[in-house]
Amino acid sequence: MTTPTGLRYGWTTGACATAATAAAYTALLTGSFPDPVQITLPKGQQPAFALAREQLGEGWASASIVKDAGDDPDVTHGALITATVRPGPDGSGVGFVAGPGVGTVTKPGLPLAVGEPAINPVPRQLMTAAVTELAGGEVPDLVIEISVADGEEIARHTWNPRLGILGGISILGTTGIVVPYSCAAWIDSIRRGVDVARAVGHQHLAGCTGSTSERVAAQLYDLPEDALLDMGDFAGAVLKYVKRHPVPRLTIAGGIGKLAKLADGHLDLHSGRSQVNYRFLAELASSAGADSSTVQQMLAANTALEVLQICQRNGVPIGDLVAARARQTAEQVIGDAPVALDVVVIDRAGTIVGRA
Repeated sequence: MTTPTGLRYGWTTGACATAATAAAYTALLTGSFPDPVQITLPKGQQPAFALAREQLGEGWASASIVKDAGDDPDVTHGALITATVRPGPDGSGVGFVAGPGVGTVTKPGLPLAVGEPAINPVPRQLMTAAVTELAGGEVPDLVIEISVADGEEIARHTWNPRLGILGGISILGTTGIVVPYSCAAWIDSIRRGVDVARAVGHQHLAGCTGSTSERVAAQLYDLPEDALLDMGDFAGAVLKYVKRHPVPRLTIAGGIGKLAKLADGHLDLHSGRSQVNYRFLAELASSAGADSSTVQQMLAANTALEVLQICQRNGVPIGDLVAARARQTAEQVIGDAPVALDVVVIDRAGTIVGRA
């Protein structure tokens, strides 16, 4: 399955866990594993998955699938996802257990209760539906354990530790399909970060474009780690979600290059989807009294950092000007939500060069 541009779609961890569960439960019932195993996704697609491993024991069965994220740069691409199924107590229905490499929820604010395995609601529904169909339409009494090889190490490269999901990755997915370069998982992590921060009572959050701006915001405002949102290029995702789920105060912090794009009205700050507008920056400087020589140098610049250096040499507060206009863009998105906004602009070394 490919996109119109020829990129391959992939499968979520939830889809892979569902397929592994279906294969393991089939073996528990019949003594043999279907390979490939076919499942039905929420929108009706019926992909088939090849098994990487299979084991059948006395009263249990286990099947494993290697996650294929297609052409998406997904940190879980290639992960080995295993489902082990065994009968549960009479009348218990379907229960879920976090095996090695799958995290456990330790903070409120997520769609799962504290203490639950980090297997999200839609994957749970998919797995329950799959085993119910195999059981002839009646929900079986079954314990499903999901594990992920090296999941604890993989999780270090995700938001999970900051969200309070400890011990491994989350089993995710609402459609079962990974759309290449949609960055849906990152945006979802931003939303969950806001949810957790609100649930633990933080009054001030900071959306940061990278690790340097995170460090600056944390030191400047004495913010704990779970009040910091690694928004990357997705300023719009932070602002739109905070508008619907307000906090008393939100700081946007980032390098001058990315925040110059926000100042120019862009909400996606990725270099492939928005560029620094040197004419816009020159007009800002001119409106603040920059002379024509400075303006001409800015128009000939190659990077936002070069613009900053030109302005610093010529006494033009371009950092503050960018911060003020970025704050205006953010205010337009936030609208009448009760959120106090401020913006912090830094250079590559982490020095604050502008605030609003």
